[in-house]
Amino acid sequence: MIKQIIALTLTGCLFSCQQSQKEVENQLDGNKFVHVEGACLIEPDGDTLHIKGTNLGNWLNPEGYMFGFTNTNSARMINQMFCELVGPDFTADFWKQFKDNYITRRDIEFIAGLGANTIRLPFHYKLFTDEDYMGLTAEQDGFARVDSVVNWCRDNKLYLILDMHDAPGGQTGDNIDDSYGYPWLFESERSQQLFCDIWRNIAERYKNEPVILGYELINEPIAPYFDNMEELNGKLEALHKRAVKAIREVDTNHIILLGGSQWNGNFKPFKDAKYDDKLMYTCHRYGGAPTKEAIQEFIAFRDSVNLPMYMGEIGHNTSEWQSSFCKVMEENNIGWTFWPYKKKDDSCIMGIQMPDNWSHIVAFSESPRGSYAEIRKARPDQQMVRKAMNDFIQNCKKENCIPQKEYIHSLGFSFQ
Repeated sequence: MIKQIIALTLTGCLFSCQQSQKEVENQLDGNKFVHVEGACLIEPDGDTLHIKGTNLGNWLNPEGYMFGFTNTNSARMINQMFCELVGPDFTADFWKQFKDNYITRRDIEFIAGLGANTIRLPFHYKLFTDEDYMGLTAEQDGFARVDSVVNWCRDNKLYLILDMHDAPGGQTGDNIDDSYGYPWLFESERSQQLFCDIWRNIAERYKNEPVILGYELINEPIAPYFDNMEELNGKLEALHKRAVKAIREVDTNHIILLGGSQWNGNFKPFKDAKYDDKLMYTCHRYGGAPTKEAIQEFIAFRDSVNLPMYMGEIGHNTSEWQSSFCKVMEENNIGWTFWPYKKKDDSCIMGIQMPDNWSHIVAFSESPRGSYAEIRKARPDQQMVRKAMNDFIQNCKKENCIPQKEYIHSLGFSFQ
């Protein structure tokens, strides 16, 4: 009996030591990640992080205006238009080349060289499913694409924010979420489960990756166009909590970013900031006065919850406005990422020159195409437009883009 007691005691001591060692290892592992301290972000070395960077918009979530299209303005509409224009096989090949060339290691090296410290990566949920998207179906390449950016960011000492820009069912109800014109996510159990499953899978893969600063659950939820907007707003925080719970089943290391409703501008729907210890909030702003007073509601909310606030998108304004606004944000401890890094022509960091005859593609995109007769009537010469699409792939490469010096300098970046 005494021997049994001694054996159990020794076993208990060994178990206790093993547990203590594991706790130490977990603590050391957790110290590798950016973490939250009050309203500040703290880097692993103890320095305060002021986010300063850009968005890789249009790469994994195409938007019409970045190609020069107006009415054909979401990913599925662009894909449909290209298929009507040059056929599904050529379109699939185009998307493959687009993903391979629009953002590469050279782009990330350029961004780091400007003095940025963070990249926000918008992505479409379909990249992590077997749904038809950007030329692929059963073998989507979402993880491969994110893995590449993670490696490039690691090599260039940049942090990465993963932003689900397009959620199952649609979270916004406009072109930016590639939806069918309503935020069905908030009324569909199937879409909500898929949403949580995708985030859980992403978190499982990257739970030990300190290059990733955090997971931004959904971009710009609930557009202000719907009569039941307040009802939808009331469902936002509950969905956040459900997704956070799914992520925390596999990942307790990363910060989770929560955007306000109505273009990431309304934080009144949020009543609880204590259900997780690694939360931060994210707002957007493209206009208005570049003053502290203009963003006082964001600052007041930030101060009331004592958690970080980050401006996920700014841009499409004058250089003077951007310069003034960046200073205001820095003075008020709000980090930012500029939108977008690259697009057609200007109002970005890197401008893409439109190839010869691209105007014929734009004209087709804006033409009536409600019937097969209208499609046939509007379709331009295929050989000409296929060359223009191939030329676009060449023009979008970093080495062929035109740095927009005024924009770059207005953000406080260094570029000769």
